[in-house]
Amino acid sequence: MAIPLAAPGLANAATTERKAFGTLPDGRAVEAITLANAKGMRATILSYGAILQSVEVPDRAGKAEEVTLGYADLRGYLEKPNYFGATVGRYANRIKAGRFAIDGKQYRLALNNNGNALHGGPLGYDKRLWTVEKVSDGAVARVVLRYVSADGEEGYPGALTVTATYSLDEDNTLSVEYMATTTKPTIVNITNHSFFNLAGEASQRSIYDQFLTIPADATTPVDASLIPTGALRPVEGTPFDFRRATRIGERIRDGRDPQIVFGQGYDENFVIARDVASTPRLHARVEDPMTGRILDISSNQPGLQLYTGNFLDGTAIGRSGHAYRQGDGIALEPQVFPDTPNQPAFGSARLDPGQTYRNLIIYRFSTTAPSARN
Repeated sequence: MAIPLAAPGLANAATTERKAFGTLPDGRAVEAITLANAKGMRATILSYGAILQSVEVPDRAGKAEEVTLGYADLRGYLEKPNYFGATVGRYANRIKAGRFAIDGKQYRLALNNNGNALHGGPLGYDKRLWTVEKVSDGAVARVVLRYVSADGEEGYPGALTVTATYSLDEDNTLSVEYMATTTKPTIVNITNHSFFNLAGEASQRSIYDQFLTIPADATTPVDASLIPTGALRPVEGTPFDFRRATRIGERIRDGRDPQIVFGQGYDENFVIARDVASTPRLHARVEDPMTGRILDISSNQPGLQLYTGNFLDGTAIGRSGHAYRQGDGIALEPQVFPDTPNQPAFGSARLDPGQTYRNLIIYRFSTTAPSARN
């Protein structure tokens, strides 16, 4: 049974609703918490994986549609997760050979990606049941989820207490704030892995005709195993130059660029800055000329992973009943650079006891009138 949580006397208040979303094989119950505002935007978050399961946003005509890839029920997330909407950690992206050192002590992580560690390992945070700590509505609808990652889980040192706070306001701004504390020196890099398609998930239109802007002058190029080489590569003159709004599909098949070949499309970290900021800064803008939807993504993190769903092969059947394939969604993941623990020039992903890790990601949706881009 759904449990509406209303805010009496606040006609335009953002609201929340809690309901069951199935049970895990061991019998534990999974909840879905939906945040909604008066402008027709809705976002649903699962207690399983702190997953952003759904985002519905109006187009320029006021028609609300689903704009993320995902499943209608829990079974899909258990059988073919594909990181749809997932909270990934303890370390998002790749760590070479699943090895790193802290204060001279070597650690080995669980491997799950061609001999490397990816997104926290086979049982990362996206495959854990989180506790719903708080649900509230008012001027902002909010849900706070909590997970305690044990010392040694997937090979990571220190017990890490993590919270994920999703908030929706009346300005069609959805934010997720990840915070963490540790009992031992460790490494942390938590982000959200949602795939967006502003044309609408059910439209069967690819993202290739949508426009992307990323205010980055360089990327961290990778080798054939998708591990950073340690270099910083200027984007000028490459298919990775999105400093001006560019159609996503315009250069995605440029086989002359080895980075496109290695990733089978776009799968690379962009250098937004060289350090973690105290306040969010713009990471990317996506625009769909047909619907008029615009998504601005901001974060306090230094890097942004661009991934165009290159390994979606048609075996995952989404909520609208069609098979997801390459180009059906775009993931834009604010984070610390991949393999930072093994790349001193990239900075640090270290978290010590007494410190607090924070990644604030802001998704702001808006619309524009028809333009020449149609």
